[in-house]
Amino acid sequence: MKIRAVILAGGEGARLGVLTAKRAKPAVPFAGKYRIIDFPLSNCVNSDIFDLMVLAQYRPQSLIEHIGSGAPWDLNRDFTGGVKILTPFKARHDSDWFVGTADAVQQNFGFIKSDSPDLVMILSGDHIYTMDYEPMVSFHLDQQADLTMGTIHVPIEEASRFGVLTTDSKYRVTSFLEKPPDPPSNLANMGVYLFNRELLDKILWEDRMNPESSHDFGKDIIPRLITSNARVFAFPYTGYWMDVGTVQSYWQAHMDMLSPTPKLQLYHRSWIIHTRTEERPPARLPATAHVFASMICDGCYVGSDARVESSVLSPGVVIRPGAVVRESIICTDTVIESGAVVERAIIDKRSHVHENARVGWGVADANIRLALVGKGSSIPAGYVIEPDAQIGTDVIETDYDESVVHAGQYLQTRRPANEI
Repeated sequence: MKIRAVILAGGEGARLGVLTAKRAKPAVPFAGKYRIIDFPLSNCVNSDIFDLMVLAQYRPQSLIEHIGSGAPWDLNRDFTGGVKILTPFKARHDSDWFVGTADAVQQNFGFIKSDSPDLVMILSGDHIYTMDYEPMVSFHLDQQADLTMGTIHVPIEEASRFGVLTTDSKYRVTSFLEKPPDPPSNLANMGVYLFNRELLDKILWEDRMNPESSHDFGKDIIPRLITSNARVFAFPYTGYWMDVGTVQSYWQAHMDMLSPTPKLQLYHRSWIIHTRTEERPPARLPATAHVFASMICDGCYVGSDARVESSVLSPGVVIRPGAVVRESIICTDTVIESGAVVERAIIDKRSHVHENARVGWGVADANIRLALVGKGSSIPAGYVIEPDAQIGTDVIETDYDESVVHAGQYLQTRRPANEI
C-alpha cells in the first residue's frame, strides 16, 4: 500500500498578525525550538510515511530554508520518497496562484499522482498535534472508504470555527457544514484527509470545471462527496489538537504545554518532534534567577533577580537582571533589558525591549488580551505597549509618535524597505 502525504503550507495566516508579516503560517516558531510545520512532518515520519509533498505559496522562503533537503526528518531521499516543496508557477495553461485548498492540490496533481500512490493523505501545515496516522489508514481500508476524515470533539461554543459533521453508528458521515453559525454537533474536522487516489483525481477535476466552486475541501469537495453518496467516514481522534490560526489559540497552545499536567506531550522518546536547529551552548540560569513553570531553550540567559513565569524562551533569549516575563512567548535572540516587564505578550525574533519598558499586562484577567511585537523591533526605554497593541517588524525608536502604544494600534516602521 503506497501512501503519499501532501501538506498544505501556503496559508498567509493574517489572523496571526505580525508573526506572519515575513513568513508563512506553518513557518511560525512554536515551543521555542520548533516551527508549526514540524508537527505534521514529524507525524508522517513517525507513522512510517516517508513520501511527502509540501505545497507552499505565501512568503515561502523561511519555510523552504527550514525544510531544506528534509534531513532532520530523514526525508533526504533521492529515489524512494523524500520531501518535495512545490510552489505556484505560471505556464501557458491552467496554472496560477492557488485560490483554495482544493485548487492547490489540483494544480499539482500531476506531480502528486506520479508513481501511482494508492492513497493520498492531505494535511494542514498549521495544526499542533501528535498523531499516529497508521490506525487511520487501517480504518480507511477496513471501511473500504473513498475518503476518511480525521475528527475531534471540540467545545460546542467553539464549534462554529470549524467544519462540523454528523455520523451514523458506523462512523459514516451523514452531513457536513463548514463553519456553521449554529453547529448541529461538536464533532469537528481536523483537516486530516485520506483519499483513494483515483477518486481524488476525479473529484478535483470536476471541481476545477465548476465555475461556481470556491475550490476548497471544506466548502466544496467534502459536501459534494457526501451528497453523491460516496463512502465518507470519520476517524475519531482523542489526543491533543489545536488549530493555531489565531493569536489567542497560538498563545493558548503554549500555555497548555506549560500546565502542570500538559495536554501536549513533547517528551515521549517514541514520538519525537524533529526540527532543524543550530548548535547553541546550554542555557545559563544563575542561582538567584527565579524561573517557574517555563520552557528555557539552549543559549538562553536569565540574569540575577530576573523572573520568568509560565513562559517560553526560544534559543538565545537574554533576560537581564531584574526583568520580569510572565505568560509570554519570547522568540529567538530577543533581549529583555533590566527593569522591563513583559506580560501576556508574544515577541518575535531579534527584538529588543529596553530598560523599564512595559509590554502587555493582565495576567490575572480572565479575558486574554495579548501584546505583539514583530521581528527585529525595538521597544524604547520606559515605553509602554498596551494589551491588544501590535508593533510591526523592524520598528525603531524614531517610528514612535508617543511613549504609549494603545490597545488597537498597529505601529509600523516609516523606513523604506531598502533601508531595513
